[in-house]
Amino acid sequence: MKFAYKFSNLLGTVYNKGDLIFSPDGYSVISPVGNRITIFDLKNNKSMTLPVESRFNFTAIDIAPNGVTLIAINEEGEASLISLISRTVIHKYRFKRPVACVKFSPDGKHFAACKQNNVFVFKAPGLLTGEFNPFVMERIFHGAQDDTTFIDWSSDSKILAVGSRDNATRLYSLDKWANFRTYTFGSHTNSIVACFFEKNSYDISTISSNGQLCVWECSIEPDALKVWEPRVKKQKPKDSDSEDDIDLDKALEKPGKGKRAMKHSIEKDGEDEDEPEEKDTKVEPLRYKRLARHYLGNELQNQNRNAVLTSAAYHRSTKILVTGFSHGAFFIHEMPEVNMIHSLSISDQCISAISLNNTGDWIALGCSSLGQLLVWEWQSESYAMKQQGHGTNMNCLAYSPDGQYIVTGGDDGKVKLWNASTGFCTITFHEHTSAISGVLFSHNRKFIVSASLDGTVRAYDMTRYRNFRTLVSPRPVQFACLALDTSDEFLAAGGQDVFEIFLWSVKVGRLLEILSGHEGPVASLAFSPSPASSALASVSWDKTLKLWNAIESGSSHETIQLTADGLCVVYKPDGQQVAVATLDGQISFFDCKTSDQLGSIEGRMDLGSGRSDTDLVTAKQSLQGKAFTSLCYTADGMCILAGGQSKNVCIYNIQESILLKKFEVTQNRSFDAVDDFINRRKMTDFGNLALVEDRDETEGGKVALRLPGVRKGDMASRSNKPEVRVYGLQFSPTGQSWAAATTEGLLIYSLDMGLVFDPFELDVGVTPQTVKETLYKREHAKALMMALKLNEKLLIQEVIENIPYKDADLTITGLSDVYIEKVLKFIASELENTRHIHFYLLWIDAILTRQGSKINSSTQMPVLLTLQKNMQKKYDDLSKVCDFNQYTIKYIQRLGEHKARIAQVEKNSRESSDEEAQNESVTEEMEVD
Repeated sequence: MKFAYKFSNLLGTVYNKGDLIFSPDGYSVISPVGNRITIFDLKNNKSMTLPVESRFNFTAIDIAPNGVTLIAINEEGEASLISLISRTVIHKYRFKRPVACVKFSPDGKHFAACKQNNVFVFKAPGLLTGEFNPFVMERIFHGAQDDTTFIDWSSDSKILAVGSRDNATRLYSLDKWANFRTYTFGSHTNSIVACFFEKNSYDISTISSNGQLCVWECSIEPDALKVWEPRVKKQKPKDSDSEDDIDLDKALEKPGKGKRAMKHSIEKDGEDEDEPEEKDTKVEPLRYKRLARHYLGNELQNQNRNAVLTSAAYHRSTKILVTGFSHGAFFIHEMPEVNMIHSLSISDQCISAISLNNTGDWIALGCSSLGQLLVWEWQSESYAMKQQGHGTNMNCLAYSPDGQYIVTGGDDGKVKLWNASTGFCTITFHEHTSAISGVLFSHNRKFIVSASLDGTVRAYDMTRYRNFRTLVSPRPVQFACLALDTSDEFLAAGGQDVFEIFLWSVKVGRLLEILSGHEGPVASLAFSPSPASSALASVSWDKTLKLWNAIESGSSHETIQLTADGLCVVYKPDGQQVAVATLDGQISFFDCKTSDQLGSIEGRMDLGSGRSDTDLVTAKQSLQGKAFTSLCYTADGMCILAGGQSKNVCIYNIQESILLKKFEVTQNRSFDAVDDFINRRKMTDFGNLALVEDRDETEGGKVALRLPGVRKGDMASRSNKPEVRVYGLQFSPTGQSWAAATTEGLLIYSLDMGLVFDPFELDVGVTPQTVKETLYKREHAKALMMALKLNEKLLIQEVIENIPYKDADLTITGLSDVYIEKVLKFIASELENTRHIHFYLLWIDAILTRQGSKINSSTQMPVLLTLQKNMQKKYDDLSKVCDFNQYTIKYIQRLGEHKARIAQVEKNSRESSDEEAQNESVTEEMEVD
């Protein structure tokens, strides 16, 4: 089995903190998710996380007007210039201090960044500037008295507006102008949140955190700026031999009346008749006048005096202003009259970021405390996207049998269903009132089950999305683990405070059996995956592994003594072996029939450990308390995936007991226990500085920890750094990917076969040219075998799609069994994105009809599951299209019938009117006669 797994997507976290921006086409939202960046494509309904990782969480991002480059700056001031074409980091730059805002100029030639009370302007790399060395500094502005907070460029990219915490907004310019100098706006009584220029104008609006909005009018138009030209020094006459010639113009420039008259007489005497008279042209200076002052959100602030304006966005073309507040409400106003169009409260938490797309129709709203991202279409008052991750840690996960969906459970008591291909959450269940300890998908894909510490096990219908079964125990029990048998009839859950295992019938909803025998909390349960077996394995903190045959023989079981407390147990896919993770960092393997130990892996040193900022012991000492808490077999059962209380996920070969590969799930130093060594600068004579609460202002204008007696702010809020943990692992049934539930979300690692050259039985005569020549000679079976030997995806696709569909049966008959498996694997993966659905279905029909009996279902199960997953996906997509077309055709048909009836009524009325007219004419003739 290949292990070239690469990070492919991040689910479960849609927004962390920082800026939200739209792509230039307006169809995608770019959101910082911790130390990664996710792009949500709203047009195609997909999410994609860039394979770019920073050392700390990203806070300030912006995209170039051409949509090619992206600048992302983390909370420590490390900037990354990212190419959205190659999805790689081009260059890095260290500001060495946090950066509040970064913004590209509208012409794409410069970008500016706020750091402390300074503003740095850099040349943007690209063809526009002819500069390919990024971060070439152009100017630095030092005018602010406090930290700068916001940047906005004028439409012509000539003037830069900068807001700061000193309650002032300043205007700077890159070039020198005769009628412009640095300009400062006052009138605000709190720190500036945003400032916005009008389109094709220098009129500006400034907004402060207390909701105060000032509208300023500029005295000149953008085209009235005059380039500053230095004065030309008057040259000394050539015929002068004196060293101290006096420049009479300068000497007599500001004298009294008599001297001024003398100057004019001297000028007239010295003038030639041919020289024109010079005239001084006056240039109007740039000045501003305050037109109005408004207070936004008066209603909200009257209800709650602590309401603070936290974010704002402005669309220049439509003149729409959107402002967000610390209590979850946002307002839409029309400028410059400041008429309120709409107001809505999305939650009771602070709105961290707001962004508008290029047309002004969609508003993106981010809430960092909830991890929530919304895209609101304000004209139709509907959501274009509404996504929210788990509020706290994600504890467990499970793949659907076809690998198309992933279900997760968190400490917030929510069960979420994620689409593995699109990355969006499709449904959320809120029925549990405490942390989720286990989730499972049924083998028939019809329902999911979840166990919680609230003492209930719930089953959810995947057709109607409702909780159709709630299972409880005779006395309240905190359920810590969950297992479902292969027939989906029996459900088992283990207690954490009561050391028993409860067995229910899913169909009837009755408690069938209570299995007693453990003397400690039941840590993990697993049913045998073999259809012919009903065996159940359980491990506990009492250092035992118990093998039950609960369905047939009740409480009779076999006990195996472990070396330490049991933490996790999983069955091998064939049901003949179990693997157990224990507290001493070992993974032990046991035979299910003989109960003999087959082997063990000492994984503690491979697990690795990080040192927390508040730890008093070294990382080497803390490693003694680390262990694997989650295990998962690969699809073929040859290897095992293990993760636990660290940032590493390990893959071991079971037969050889060796480490094959180690994955580091994150490099984010914003989490705790990532590094093995702590910064010695934090260790002082007075103790560890990490133990001191940070008192910086938060985005809501509140301080995390205030002095006693201060009522403003949340006294319970604390700044914390969660430790990196891997809470759950599972391989996809297709074998093409695996998922890890970690502190930062649901990480998906998948195989990218297109980037790996993996030939199969290759010889010298097999080249792309010879493959095409063989295909041209209509030797289809030989050409396909040669392409499979090269194992190039595009070449195999070209060969298969050039074989007539009528010859598929003959081609399949001419292939050996080894190549049949390769062809089936290729078609199963290609079916996901191809448009030639019927063509590939004919190939699948030919393979399964001719060679179906020779396919080994146990070894080829991942390929068959991939095939089922992609066929089900195509079926669902076509069903939606057909339903839409069916309803459209019915509507058109009904509309045609309605119009036909109207036409018939009109025809009948005309005929009746004609008959009446004819009758009247006949009666008139009879009267005349």
